[in-house]
Amino acid sequence: MSDHEIDYQARLFESIELRGLTSRNRIMVSPMCQYCAPDAVPHDWHFVHLGSRAVGGAGIVMTEATAVEPEGRITPYDLGLWNDEQEVAFKRITTFVSECGAIPGIQLAHAGRKASHMRPWEDRRPLLPEEGGWEVIGPSALSWNEGDLIPREMTTTDIDRVIARFKNAAKRALQAGFKVIEIHAAHGYLFHSFLSPLSNRRSDGYGGDFDGRIRFLLETIEAVRQVWLPEFPLFVRISATDWADGGWQLKDTVQLAKRMKLSGVDVIDCSSGGNVRDQEIHVFPGYQVPFAETVRCEADIKTAVAGLISEPTLAEEIVAKGCVDIVVIGRIALWDPYWPHHAAKALKCQIKLPIQYERSNIF
Repeated sequence: MSDHEIDYQARLFESIELRGLTSRNRIMVSPMCQYCAPDAVPHDWHFVHLGSRAVGGAGIVMTEATAVEPEGRITPYDLGLWNDEQEVAFKRITTFVSECGAIPGIQLAHAGRKASHMRPWEDRRPLLPEEGGWEVIGPSALSWNEGDLIPREMTTTDIDRVIARFKNAAKRALQAGFKVIEIHAAHGYLFHSFLSPLSNRRSDGYGGDFDGRIRFLLETIEAVRQVWLPEFPLFVRISATDWADGGWQLKDTVQLAKRMKLSGVDVIDCSSGGNVRDQEIHVFPGYQVPFAETVRCEADIKTAVAGLISEPTLAEEIVAKGCVDIVVIGRIALWDPYWPHHAAKALKCQIKLPIQYERSNIF
């Protein structure tokens, strides 16, 4: 299979250097849960889902949120990376994605107090222990929503265990052929719940002031960096704001981004919300771009951004104006696996399709 060769006439299709890697363009497929792995092992659906986005021309193809331990899954159908079977199954996927010219990435995650739920099409209700659910954990004994499982407040032993699980998953990710790791610290999952004063009411060294609330995440980043190759980049996805009074704010994200950069993080993947139910978000195409732009400028670090970015002209404008370094496509990538190719055509870029598809003659 031949690599995609693009005559870079648009900033969106310029390559970008990420430590020792070069992404062929500024497009990343967002980590999107598929909720179809009852044994937490990737199978043919995941191979086709991720492989087709690589064939479709994206620069970076990111797996869905992949739990570092069984209790870290959102649902019983989420992917995980804690055993040999999972590692071997991922290797098949990363090999193909790399052969297609894309960079294979994995988002390592722990759902925290939002774990043990049914799937979205099953009303996303909490899964009780007698139904196959499990104990959930968090910074404090505060549930995410009324009727949800009340998390057990994590001990320092729990925190040390989870850090070790992330470190172990990072080792396995390397052996499985991934070249980018993204730590999931957004959307109300475990790390985000520690960051926000709305969900973290601890009085020990992992709570209280800003330094206490960011400590768990920073220690995890440092542990992952110890085993992740220095030539491979590390991303962190963060909710730039809670969209709620008294919660995590953009200014906090900027300060955290500065600290993460010192710890070896290369890209801040900016999202928002998800930590509390009473958030007020006004969404529109590109609504999260100002967050990423502020972080990029004030923390002097590369940023990525998602948020209803489906029009090629908008994606190009965001990159061309220097707002962000990478555009993250989510729902549009589900609808159109070949969106990068179609965007290149819309932006009048010269692109060479995989040789197997050249007969389509659409360019």
